Amino acid sequence: LVGARVAQGAAAAMLLPQVLATLHSSTSGARRARALGLYGATTGLSFVTGQILGGLLVAADLWGTGWRAVFLVNVPVVLLLLPLAARAVPETRSDRPAPVDVAGTLLLALALTALLAPLTEGRATGWPLWTWLALAVFPCAAVAFWRVELRSERRGGTPLVPPSLLRLIPLRRGLVLVLPLSGGFGGFMLVIAVALQEGAGVGAVAAGAALAPMALAFFAASLAGPRLVARWGSRVIPAGALVQAAGLGLLAWTAWRSWPDLSVTALLPGMAVAGVGQGLQLPVLFRVVLAEVPPERAGVGSGVMVTTQQAALALGVATLGTLFLSLADTGSMGTALAVVLLVQLAVALLTALAALRLPRTVG
Repeated sequence: LVGARVAQGAAAAMLLPQVLATLHSSTSGARRARALGLYGATTGLSFVTGQILGGLLVAADLWGTGWRAVFLVNVPVVLLLLPLAARAVPETRSDRPAPVDVAGTLLLALALTALLAPLTEGRATGWPLWTWLALAVFPCAAVAFWRVELRSERRGGTPLVPPSLLRLIPLRRGLVLVLPLSGGFGGFMLVIAVALQEGAGVGAVAAGAALAPMALAFFAASLAGPRLVARWGSRVIPAGALVQAAGLGLLAWTAWRSWPDLSVTALLPGMAVAGVGQGLQLPVLFRVVLAEVPPERAGVGSGVMVTTQQAALALGVATLGTLFLSLADTGSMGTALAVVLLVQLAVALLTALAALRLPRTVG
């Protein structure tokens, strides 16, 4: 199972950045704004829809496969998109493709593995020695990676993550905001699913349906984003963070007040408000991060952003999931849920403050 998931992740890592790179290199101006807005809307909607479809597949118990059926969710998508991509996606590759930065790739993979593996498995395995050794390796591998990239760029090579790219203020500050937003989203998905199914006794289908208001609100807010950005610029992001904080606060209050009789209906208002807040942030952040990236470096810029987003999602699952399960082991799962939601609320408020340092104009 782990090996198959590694293969799936590697394939996704080769695919996903190319989507953003193609949008960035083949569009400009208002068309790029609309394209990135739709990309952000689709991304957020797909995360939530995956949870909903996963619940349906588990409940359907296809051919007696039980939970294993969730891995089938991507199969029809792939079968549909393969012929469409071959016909519709424009060719944007360079005539002289850059060589692979083997040293940088290996060091970055080592750093991310050393950070995420112990955080993900540490609690379940009782924090054995290897988890602490791995965490100690992480800063060493990260420093080594950065030095290799600096040396490569100084010598005229093609580093995996060019340090000069991170000197772009919108990209650097935008990535800082991608971390808490994506990390909180990943942790939220895990915590709310476990709390509803294991704590409140809600079925898999109902637990997935609880996220439907968030998905619809996210999609609607994402589509409205370009018009709001045209008037308010990057200030849409801190406004969205405040709206998200309000939704998280409403969810925390609902969980604390209603537990253990937490119903999908009771969660609806908080889910919708939080979805609006997230929808106002993520698509605009994509535009901010890529605003000053030259078209010829679109692949690198997209890869950096997607890697940051995916690492943050995994980090959020590991950290917020560990906090939630640790609190649930020593007390009420409803209290644990409320505490985790309040932690996310605090992070959303900090995100709103940090977003005020973004350039006002969004490319």
